[in-house]
Amino acid sequence: MDARLTFTTGPDAPRSFRHLMAAGQALREGPLPAATQELVALRVSQLNGCAVCVDMHTKEAAAAGESAVRLALVATWREATVFTEAERAALELAEEGTRVADAAGGVGDAVWARAAAHHDEEQLTALVILISFMNMVNRLNVLTRQPAGEYVPGQLHGKDAV
Repeated sequence: MDARLTFTTGPDAPRSFRHLMAAGQALREGPLPAATQELVALRVSQLNGCAVCVDMHTKEAAAAGESAVRLALVATWREATVFTEAERAALELAEEGTRVADAAGGVGDAVWARAAAHHDEEQLTALVILISFMNMVNRLNVLTRQPAGEYVPGQLHGKDAV
């Protein structure tokens, strides 16, 4: 499959894409644990059918030391026993935040309370922004049919990244 648009990084990237990638970098440097960030990004991407993001976040998490078992079980996190309560709360918030169109009530109070019980205000803010950011990036990639499979861990984090 060929992409409808080719996004590049570095100085040749379109200005809007460079700003978008800078926002992603700021999230990576935020207060949320790296493992939680990758698990949430992976789950949101699975729900949205964004193959390139599933590819990216699976590889980034593995490169950071995440186990193959935990990565394989993200799609079935509710039944899996390998996630902490804080990770489970983040995954639950990510699912409800991604599926807002499926539920007239949006994110439920109980889901919010569980996330707030495990994350301070700064982490909770970062989590909400991450969920929103991933939903936007997923849609960007799905709209432009970005192919999966070629991502190399770290390729968007080095000196050539925006």
